[in-house]
Amino acid sequence: MTSTTTLAPHVLAVDDDAAVRSLIAEYLTENELRVTTVATGAEMAKVLTLQAVDVVLLDLRLAGEDGMHHARKLRESSRIPIIIVSGRKDEADRVMGLELGADDYITKPFSPRELLARVRAVLRRYRVAGEAPPGYDQGLRAYRFGGWELNLRTRRLIGPDGRRVELSNGELSLLHAFCAAPQRVLSRDRLLDLSRLHSAEVYDRSIDVQILRLRRKIELDPAHPQYIKTERGAGYCFDAAVEVLR
Repeated sequence: MTSTTTLAPHVLAVDDDAAVRSLIAEYLTENELRVTTVATGAEMAKVLTLQAVDVVLLDLRLAGEDGMHHARKLRESSRIPIIIVSGRKDEADRVMGLELGADDYITKPFSPRELLARVRAVLRRYRVAGEAPPGYDQGLRAYRFGGWELNLRTRRLIGPDGRRVELSNGELSLLHAFCAAPQRVLSRDRLLDLSRLHSAEVYDRSIDVQILRLRRKIELDPAHPQYIKTERGAGYCFDAAVEVLR
């Protein structure tokens, strides 16, 4: 597994062909994207657990593995954009991949420039979709709480020590929802609506998973949270004084 280190949108490329992984990593990195490449579904799962990923490039024909199965599992557990990359040119494969929830599909051999364009297009669509949930004040610049700053315009979270903490689209939208309604109990349904995580394929417990991941990033002790507190039988409360910056 190889990874670049620049702070930029994070692309996870899953392909068992070392030459393809090298091509993707080199070209996308040259074009200001952060790239992690892996060869197996297990390595993909490990990266997704440890890091925030903005888009996944997933080969359907991994050695001894079913790429469609990995696409299905990924879509069931998250809304990370998926671009299927495969040598399969059959229309049925493309349709199946898109029906599983993939955002785009590109066949091998592909032009690196076309791949870059597709990655940028998918990132752009998700960025626009997540910028302003219904009912939010679009004139806001940022929120501050406990030394943290969530900049809504740059979509960055800066910690009390000045370092950037990377958030997935879902984590950022969830923190935005909490900051917009501090010290109020929000039900899971309300959080699904506010964070735009709701869809026919998303269930209440997805909120619990997102909150667990968010706690690990902003809480000093995630087991005893200072900010995101559980209200049994009711939902969650963001227990912090929030400063609004315009």
